[in-house]
Amino acid sequence: MLSGTSEKTRSDLGEPCVLLKLGEVVLKGKNRELFERRLQANIKAALSGFDFKADVRQRHGVIAVFLPEGTDAETADAVARRIADVPGLVWIHRAWRVEKDPQAVLKAALALVEGREEIQRKATFAVRSRRRDKRFPLRSNELDRLVGGEINDIYGLPVDLKNPELTVHIEVDRDEVFVFTDGIPGHGGLPVGTSGRALVLMSGGIDSPVAAYRMMRRGLRVDFLHFSGIPFTTSESIYKAYALVRALDRFQGRSRLWVVPFGKAQQSIKASGQDRLAVIAQRRLMLKTAEEVAHRIRAGALITGDSLGQVSSQTLQNITAQDHAVELPILRPLIGLDKTEIMAEARRIGTLEISELPDEDCCTLLAPRRAETRAKIEDLKQIERRLDAEDLAVQLADSLQEYKLDA
Repeated sequence: MLSGTSEKTRSDLGEPCVLLKLGEVVLKGKNRELFERRLQANIKAALSGFDFKADVRQRHGVIAVFLPEGTDAETADAVARRIADVPGLVWIHRAWRVEKDPQAVLKAALALVEGREEIQRKATFAVRSRRRDKRFPLRSNELDRLVGGEINDIYGLPVDLKNPELTVHIEVDRDEVFVFTDGIPGHGGLPVGTSGRALVLMSGGIDSPVAAYRMMRRGLRVDFLHFSGIPFTTSESIYKAYALVRALDRFQGRSRLWVVPFGKAQQSIKASGQDRLAVIAQRRLMLKTAEEVAHRIRAGALITGDSLGQVSSQTLQNITAQDHAVELPILRPLIGLDKTEIMAEARRIGTLEISELPDEDCCTLLAPRRAETRAKIEDLKQIERRLDAEDLAVQLADSLQEYKLDA
């Protein structure tokens, strides 16, 4: 980033802005405009915490975020970092907006590399120009030679067009030219809200937050449903679920956490006498309750953190028995990942440390010495008939409590 740029250099560079590169949104054909509008709305929502209004403009294949006059480089850096968490973008560049004049572009490019540590160690460099506006007097290769030649003459940096250590990017647009070097990788995927709404069954573990993140990247706006062991456990698991939702909220904003007190229902399952089937019976009741909640909040699918074979309740036969409990589709984005891969992603998105905090999980209340790995649907139905599971799921949904995130 460029937060150390001097005032003199800033004036040479022009106006600070943020240039956003789109990913698969550009492949959407006739629907592309809908995806771009949603992405712009998500960007504006992400920037609502700043005390100014950014000017977000769509360009061909990119989005430019223009900042108010006088915005310092540090604030522009903060804007870029915030936008980097918005799904649908693959690169976020802290750029400088300059006039459409070759000499203005040259002046900005020289100021941009001045003082960088690559200059001191004589790193290799390259200039990459892209001329979206063909009316610009210089072709892309001519602009490369103009700027690259000056950098080479003044700083003595060797040119490496294949694998440069420093790259100066120049993009000639309709109304201005953008000049930049480094960038922040985005999360890719689709803009949140373009694929509908779903409900995440959010435990305090490692898997479900990662599953939620993955489905947000696929354009789903998600709500979170946590089952608490209250009154037989403390509120620790609720605090933990709340902390996880806060950590994930930066990807979509306006997240909602719903909590169901599940302890008494677990006690009823345990009292049924079917010890080995208790975990799967509990999972089915959770799914039935989640389906009822999903209907009320107009969610079109459920999301779980299941990974095939990771624990005894996640064998193929047990997963099939769980699917049979509800009519809504159950999305399992982690189904083919192992624990190491899931933990690596949790670490990257900032949820692993929270998930590893100790808490009283409601699932520990029903942990048999030996769990069933080949649950039969008819056996589970018998338990549910004794519990009157359909009515119980409605009662549990009626006990729902919403926990709103702090601003």
